[in-house]
Amino acid sequence: RPMCGRREQFMSDDNTIQTRVERIKERIREAALACGRSPDAVRLVAVSKTKTAALMEEGILAGITDLGENYIQEARQKIQVLSSHPVTWHFIGHLQSNKAKYAVELFDLIHTLDSAKLARELNKCAAARGLIQKVLIQVNIGQEATKSGVRPEETIKLAAAVAALENLSLRGLMTLPPVFNAPAEARPFFAAVRRLAEEIDRRELPGVSMAELSMGMTGDFEAAIAEGATLVRIGTAIFGERQ
Repeated sequence: RPMCGRREQFMSDDNTIQTRVERIKERIREAALACGRSPDAVRLVAVSKTKTAALMEEGILAGITDLGENYIQEARQKIQVLSSHPVTWHFIGHLQSNKAKYAVELFDLIHTLDSAKLARELNKCAAARGLIQKVLIQVNIGQEATKSGVRPEETIKLAAAVAALENLSLRGLMTLPPVFNAPAEARPFFAAVRRLAEEIDRRELPGVSMAELSMGMTGDFEAAIAEGATLVRIGTAIFGERQ
């Protein structure tokens, strides 16, 4: 039975999820090699908000191992449906303290810790479940009013506060820089986050690692890799435009 025209066009041989994933992985590999880094040092987090579990499963079968979700309610249903697949789940949306319990229940890595209050709540919820929750601090590197994240000058203080919490493991930083037409213009912002991570590393805070830098999306991930990104969050280039 023939598929409808739009679906057929989306899934034509040179535009399947499989092909898109391979294309992105190749671009990640080339970007890493171009700046003298190992391609293995950069992981692809496929951003699947608003996408169906069926489409996400296609991505998993195409080799995706990490999935990023923005909304707790939407993610819960999809995580349940895809529970038989060995996927690492990343929470990349704004997280309110009253949803901390669910984030800890569902996600392996929370990218968007942005306050001491949220850190304390996540710590409490992780303790209740008897686990250590891995987190990244979200830095509002462009200091934009429309974006979440801690101010750059307050990042080290928040990192120290997280270090004091027994059931949180701070693994690095995350950022969403201002949007530019030319991806190269985002590089100074990515570089600033890398320097912040290096500064935190020098503090040798107990239990804190700056192993992960979550930065770069479909439009600018190559610039992010050039500045040290270890996790790139790609949605549109894999699953198509947001629904």
